[in-house]
Amino acid sequence: MSSTTQSLTLQSSPSVLRKVLLLDAITCVAMGLLLIAAAAELARMLGLPEDFLWWAGVALLPCAALMGFTSRVGAQTKPPGWLVWLVILGNLAWVVASLLTVAVWFTPTALGAAFVLGQAVAVVALAAMEYRGLRG
Repeated sequence: MSSTTQSLTLQSSPSVLRKVLLLDAITCVAMGLLLIAAAAELARMLGLPEDFLWWAGVALLPCAALMGFTSRVGAQTKPPGWLVWLVILGNLAWVVASLLTVAVWFTPTALGAAFVLGQAVAVVALAAMEYRGLRG
């Protein structure tokens, strides 16, 4: 097997998909806890409503639980496709909400726009890796 073929096989293995889902869960927990714990401070810096940030943080925790659960289901095989699709679609919905947050719903500071758009890019990257893992 060539190194390119081997590399592609490794990238699409079920264990890689599980690791990406787990990374997604961990980042959701981290961001959720940050938004909950520091909503007031972040609201001042980012120019976004405190309640909005707090509830966004709360919303991330069940998402993280779903991602963590999905990463563990069927430990010897690839996670169920429908669960992975649920995670991917949820991530894409988060990205759309992030774009609406910056462009329609609120007028954040420059730092706020960078923060929201930066995390949206990270979420797109995770969704793309999950999709690639699902397809492999």
